[in-house]
Amino acid sequence: MASKNQILKLSQFFLSQKSTRTVPLLTKPSQIPPTPASPESPDVPTWLRESKNPELAGNNDNDFVIPSLANWVENHNLVNENNDLNHLIFEADVSDVDKAAEILNKHYPSTDSVVQALNECSFNATNTLISQLLERFSNDWIPAFGAFIWAKNQTGYVHPPELYNSMVDILGRRKKFNLMWELLKEMENLEGYVSLFTMSKVMRRLARAGKYEDAVDAFRGIEKYGVSKDLKALNIVMDTLVKEGSVEYAYSVFMEFKDCIPVDLSSFNILIHGYCKARKLEDAKETMNEMEKHGFHPNVVSYTCFIELYCRLKDFRNVKATLDEMQEKGCKPNVITYTIVMLALGKANQINEALEFYEIMKRNGCVPDSSCYSSLIFILSQSGRLKDAWNVFEDMKKQGVSRNLLTYNTMISCACTHLEEENAIKLLQRMEEDSCKPDIKTYAPLLKMCCRKKRMKVLKFLLSHMFKNNVSIELSTYTLLVRGLCKSGKLDYACSVYEETVLKGMVPKYDTYKMLVQELEQRNMIEAKEKIEKLMFQAEEPQL
Repeated sequence: MASKNQILKLSQFFLSQKSTRTVPLLTKPSQIPPTPASPESPDVPTWLRESKNPELAGNNDNDFVIPSLANWVENHNLVNENNDLNHLIFEADVSDVDKAAEILNKHYPSTDSVVQALNECSFNATNTLISQLLERFSNDWIPAFGAFIWAKNQTGYVHPPELYNSMVDILGRRKKFNLMWELLKEMENLEGYVSLFTMSKVMRRLARAGKYEDAVDAFRGIEKYGVSKDLKALNIVMDTLVKEGSVEYAYSVFMEFKDCIPVDLSSFNILIHGYCKARKLEDAKETMNEMEKHGFHPNVVSYTCFIELYCRLKDFRNVKATLDEMQEKGCKPNVITYTIVMLALGKANQINEALEFYEIMKRNGCVPDSSCYSSLIFILSQSGRLKDAWNVFEDMKKQGVSRNLLTYNTMISCACTHLEEENAIKLLQRMEEDSCKPDIKTYAPLLKMCCRKKRMKVLKFLLSHMFKNNVSIELSTYTLLVRGLCKSGKLDYACSVYEETVLKGMVPKYDTYKMLVQELEQRNMIEAKEKIEKLMFQAEEPQL
């Protein structure tokens, strides 16, 4: 445990004047990896500077692939130059998953038509097949639910509870709540299928849609599904309401059930977090007082909620005051506390102070985790010290910390921000080699960079790579693509992506629609403009 002097130094740190010296990283950086190019040395990449290939000297960015990555891209056999961005089909792998995905990629008006299409195929329903299809089409409920119904009707096949949970979540995500409740009723008739995990999915999707009262009603009626209405369930519904933006409903549930379900420290911390998230400082303080009256002492989670609020307000004096109080109460900051403060200092452009705080953390015996390293990488990159960010990234394993999804996502985002195209895509390749599965946040900065640099062939490859990794494209990604392609003048592609968005039942943002229509009008692409206008009317609820 850190000594009182160490904690005192930690708190006094916030009272010191802004340092003018550069604070080195604690660990001696490893050798700079050969591929990354620091913004401090903005040379043209070697593969381009030394190339004599006349094709690289031209302006045909559409089909351009960085030579060092060409084999990896081509070997995946994911790109067909004659395809639009939609309906991306894999030609090399003919597994049942890919065969079924090719069928589901077509647009169907109903789940019945999906079932009919799958009935005409010869492959068998398996847990693995349906699991991957639900993951791959998690943002496209018609093919997902159609595949789910088709499999359920196959002789000798029974969905396990996990797949029912996945389908409940998909329907809730797309706000198909009537179907979600019907499926839940079906699960009720299958012994042991409805669990607290199932109900947490239901409550979270309702709350995310702003149906807070419905989420609370789901908790009230949880026992009819054979799920205990206990402290764990209470804390889950409260946490759900807080995370989805209604600490008021969380407090209401707390007050309604606290006499029949004994609350604990976590219950109070959830409310404190909710009030701090909503910037209701006095309510958070009052909740902490109530917590102490109930015999619970504030812990590191309680104090960290306040520190996080003060950091968002850039009120580092009160951060210091809270650290002082922690010292007085003998409550030691943890790695989450340190990371929150370090990141806030970095975002406030107090880079030296952020790095000094990182050193204090290590001197106090708190071991950085992957989230801490990811924040450090982000801070260094944002300050233009990309070379140091790479050093931290490469040094993690030597420090006994594995690079996880968050770390890769952070480093990829940093490389894309600095337009280090080769390094960014090589990181995706390294993820594949390290068996680290990418998610939608991995691809978003890569897609944005490809739009900006007009790399259409690489863009198609990335979209296919997403599909192959069962990463379902959501509305925000479609929006990113349409806007990015518009800015790059690739209006045919932008129209294709916009059409795909609507055909998948999503409602594009009005500003995205307006941007595309204006660009088409300026280019005198009248027929395409009229088609986009019809698509906007076709969308369910235009968001004006």
